Amino acid sequence: MLLASDASPLPNYGGAKARGRAVAEGQLLRVVRSREVLAIAFGAMIGWSWVALSGVWIDSAGSVGAMLAFAAGAVAVVFVGLTYAELASAMPQAGGEHVYSLRALGRGGAFICTWAILLGYVSVVAFEAVALPTVLDYLLPGFSRGYLWTVAGWDVHLTWVLVGVVAAFVITTINVLGIHHAAKLQVIVTVLILLAGLTLIGGAGVAGATANMQPLFDNGVQGFLAVLVMVPFMFVGFDVIPQSAEEIDLPYADIGRLMMLSIAMAVCWYILIIAAVSTGLDQAAMDSSSLPTADAAAALLGGSWGGKLLVLGGIGGILTSWNAFLIGGSRALYALARAGQVPAVLGRLHPRYNTPHNAILLIGALSIVAPLFGRPALVWLVDAGGPGIVLAYVMVAWSFLVLRRREPDMPRPYRVPRGRLVGILAAVLAMAILVLYLPGSPAALAWPYEWAIVGAWIALGALLYRLAPGESGGRENRGRASDAGP
Repeated sequence: MLLASDASPLPNYGGAKARGRAVAEGQLLRVVRSREVLAIAFGAMIGWSWVALSGVWIDSAGSVGAMLAFAAGAVAVVFVGLTYAELASAMPQAGGEHVYSLRALGRGGAFICTWAILLGYVSVVAFEAVALPTVLDYLLPGFSRGYLWTVAGWDVHLTWVLVGVVAAFVITTINVLGIHHAAKLQVIVTVLILLAGLTLIGGAGVAGATANMQPLFDNGVQGFLAVLVMVPFMFVGFDVIPQSAEEIDLPYADIGRLMMLSIAMAVCWYILIIAAVSTGLDQAAMDSSSLPTADAAAALLGGSWGGKLLVLGGIGGILTSWNAFLIGGSRALYALARAGQVPAVLGRLHPRYNTPHNAILLIGALSIVAPLFGRPALVWLVDAGGPGIVLAYVMVAWSFLVLRRREPDMPRPYRVPRGRLVGILAAVLAMAILVLYLPGSPAALAWPYEWAIVGAWIALGALLYRLAPGESGGRENRGRASDAGP
């Protein structure tokens, strides 16, 4: 097999003969192209939040204050993204973080890093299964019918559950059938998001009133910080690309470039959406609106159809983040399995579709049952997953610094200038974000539910690591996982 640091791309398995050979050899297929890479990363970062929270950001810090908070918060994401970009181009193998941390920090560090980010991925996939019917309830008043039970004060209805379950089944099936199908779905739905968002932005350019943007700044430093603490979590998702790097059919350097381009696109997107919404509604209208982004679209575009189009774009964001995190989560599980750190069955590839189908099915099954628990319980889960993702960012930055020092001559097709400074800034900024989850901070996890989820995940991880084959088992899988470079 070719090593991840080889200068030329791995063979293109797009042709029938090559595809058949890859299937026979039990390899992942390199079929994802540049526009699909962009759609996966951008779609993962642009979920429902750009529709649901734009009004909250403007109300907290003012129109310009909210935009500046996003610009400032994006700095941390850019530095972390640069470390990912270099490592993904140098070691383009499935599992991303696991590959980098395994090489830099050893088996224990690699397991902690991957297990941490896996909680974040699984929590998002599960949450989207309840976000979708919740949004449909907004679009179609009275949609929820057939009361089943109440969980944490939330009434669970049959129609609501069925929408989430059916959608979870469909997305899971598409992913089992091949990443090329999942990537095509991502492109199609991302186009829908762009259509909705650009229509809003265009409407603001034609009919928006700058007078509506008052107040430009609100609630002083406290308001600015209230938005700033949310910003890094809006950009979670670019890290899905390293997870699926082994399936990307591009020169290695392009993986890093496209990752950074996706981050830049997301930054511009959020800032432009905030600007558009703030020109569409004055302060009074903003205060009385339950969904300011949709109401701003209706006002700017001259009809309720504009608001509905925006909500459809938000539904598209739910689907793209759902699909992307299922891709990322299944590849993380696959990497752990082929390193002998979780049951080997999760590292098997489908004999026909060459996807890590057991890993996909496990995460998909969790999303299928998620709607049964209602929305509040899933909010606890997704909140608990946040620190795991940020901890993985810290460990990737650490791995970046270790490998720059230990292996300075490793081929790096996308090499970050001033690497040591970038790595230190990425680690420090990621640590600062991680601190925000601690008690007393603005984004602190809720006690006891969210902390209980974190504790249970740590305990499960410790058990799996203790029972893992380790150095004495999983020879073939372990060899592939560690064969991440020269």
